[in-house]
Amino acid sequence: MVRLADRYAAWFVPLSLVVAGLAWLVGGSATSAVAVLVVATPCPLLLAAPVAIVSGLSRAARRGVVISDGGALETLGRARTLVLDKTGTLTTGRPRVVDVTAAPGLGTAEVLRQAASLDQLSPHVLAQALVDEAHRRGLELSLPAYVREEPGHGVTGTVEGHRLSVGRVRVGPDSPAWVRAVDNRAVLDGASVVWVTADGTVTGAVLLRDPLRPDAPRTLRRLRSAGIQKLLMVTGDRAEPAREVAVVLGLDAVETGRSPADKVAAVRAERAHAVTVMIGDGVNDAPALAAADIGVAMGARGSSASSEAADIVLTTDRVDRLADAMGIAVRSRHIAVQSALGGMLMSLAAMVVAAFGLLPPAAGALLQEGIDVAVILNALRALLTDSATRPVLTPTAEDLVHRFAAEHDDLREVVEAVRTAADRLSGAPEEEAREAVEHVHRLLTDRLLPHEHAEERQLYPALADSLGGPETTATMSRAHAEIDRLAGRVATHLTLTDAEGRLRPENLDDLRACLYGLYSVLRLHFTQEEENYFSLAP
Repeated sequence: MVRLADRYAAWFVPLSLVVAGLAWLVGGSATSAVAVLVVATPCPLLLAAPVAIVSGLSRAARRGVVISDGGALETLGRARTLVLDKTGTLTTGRPRVVDVTAAPGLGTAEVLRQAASLDQLSPHVLAQALVDEAHRRGLELSLPAYVREEPGHGVTGTVEGHRLSVGRVRVGPDSPAWVRAVDNRAVLDGASVVWVTADGTVTGAVLLRDPLRPDAPRTLRRLRSAGIQKLLMVTGDRAEPAREVAVVLGLDAVETGRSPADKVAAVRAERAHAVTVMIGDGVNDAPALAAADIGVAMGARGSSASSEAADIVLTTDRVDRLADAMGIAVRSRHIAVQSALGGMLMSLAAMVVAAFGLLPPAAGALLQEGIDVAVILNALRALLTDSATRPVLTPTAEDLVHRFAAEHDDLREVVEAVRTAADRLSGAPEEEAREAVEHVHRLLTDRLLPHEHAEERQLYPALADSLGGPETTATMSRAHAEIDRLAGRVATHLTLTDAEGRLRPENLDDLRACLYGLYSVLRLHFTQEEENYFSLAP
């Protein structure tokens, strides 16, 4: 843009001389020609673009986005295609334990404790997730011995005299029914499975998922509104979890199982059709970042190789900063063009007035300086916050968001307990099934419902002030009412027992449907709150 302004200025100088000469020849006054030359300086063209671009760079830096130069900012503002990695970019890159299953007759807590004890010495990201979950549940871990890790297969070692293995297991038609059931659920849920084997026998399994970033859906919507026309995910991950993420985010296309070379080829193919941005965080993404028109690295937790190869680095672990940068780039370009064209039009108007002898040179000099000041001030608007960006939370609302977001993390085990109780109604003994339902009822009464009621009384009114009124939270309030209704229905089923205190067989189908429905509503409600509300807070 600066080079383009220089070229326009090169044409503007001869034009100014021609107009000044005509004013002298036609009007017969050298004073008019001098006045034309005084007001004809191309300062608006020379000043507008660099001031607006540098202001945009400064504004982006304040949002935690480091942009290498003005050319990168300008190119980002013209981008029409975005290629994304999945792990660590659209997802958090920190897998979370979603369920622990034990072989019949064994306890899930002991399975997790043994697996975490062995995984204490492994640097693998899945191993760290198991250890974190065990600590969160307050389990006491043992020190393993003779630990050996084989990349791609898992960890083996001795824990309390038992030879343990944590990692992969071949599942086939001859595997126990519960093993096949866990494997099927992992496929359906798009989860990873870590199998636990003790003394050669599979004793349990841990299901993990890499959760979607809460700010990802809002970010992609903002990028589309900023001018991105195609969203393509290129990942080395398996097809099932990648396609699930693509469906949730509304991506235009997804390519799975791709190597670093495949990612470079995909980026080059997109560059042939439009200005292309690539965002990633790992070493495998670095070649693709370098191949894109603009490479964006998740610098907060990503590899140094990706940051060095990128044109833009996000210094905070939030992908929505890319949408901020895109908005800043588009706005900076718009302000630069507006300032340059506006300044030149004012200069041309002043030249016409001076050519007719209506503007003396001294007044023209002052007017030209005024035009320059106006152009600079307008270009400096790129430093200001755009009113069309994210809503600004009040300090009270921000504190409440952080509080309830932390409570969401603590309540995930309650949500999974609801599904576990529903599963127990299908195959477990009657006494075990009833205990599971009673346990869920206590969790709902003591932990989950107080959380939902507090959100309704405290969080939603505070958010309404920031988001534009109570209508913005009305649908979430309706979800609270449905959660209350289903929880009350579960409580009612526990009172409808026979003379011996057992659940009535004729009510089991309704109770099972109630629990599965409550599980689905809770998962959806939690996700909606995290995407729509919690992602607004820094």
